[in-house]
Amino acid sequence: MVTTDRPVAVLIGPPGAGKTTIGQALAEALGVDFHDTDTAIETEQGCSISDIFVLDGEPAFRALERAEVARAVAAESGVVALGGGAPMDPATREVLAAHTVVFLDVGIADAAKRVGFDGSRPLLAINPRAGWTRMMNERRPTYEGLATVRVDTAGRDVADVVADIVEHLRSAP
Repeated sequence: MVTTDRPVAVLIGPPGAGKTTIGQALAEALGVDFHDTDTAIETEQGCSISDIFVLDGEPAFRALERAEVARAVAAESGVVALGGGAPMDPATREVLAAHTVVFLDVGIADAAKRVGFDGSRPLLAINPRAGWTRMMNERRPTYEGLATVRVDTAGRDVADVVADIVEHLRSAP
């Protein structure tokens, strides 16, 4: 069991990188709690993120997201997974600078298999493949700039990805 007063790892990456799946497995491997900021927002708001986008707009969602990320990195002591767009906010980037940030990288082929590009993700609703590629091209420099470690999840077993992250966490100063 790892004990700390801050998250042992904050996972970032695009839709389909495996932040939730890998985050849950990593938390289990480390004997800590798992916290998904998107799930927390949905629970608090009583509706899906897609519904928040439709009913209140992206700026309203991003404000909720910014607040939840700040709360989570200050209060959660396990593994925290952020929504794909959260790191694009300057205030969120500032909050993440003092944390162990794991960039889960993935290519479009694997991302498509995982998320299905079925329209349930608001920013990928129209032309999902082109939207994902454009989004990733815009976000990659931010993800890479925040990352303490980058792990490619494409074509890899969850256990292998988790083992890589655990190895990094244990070897970090």
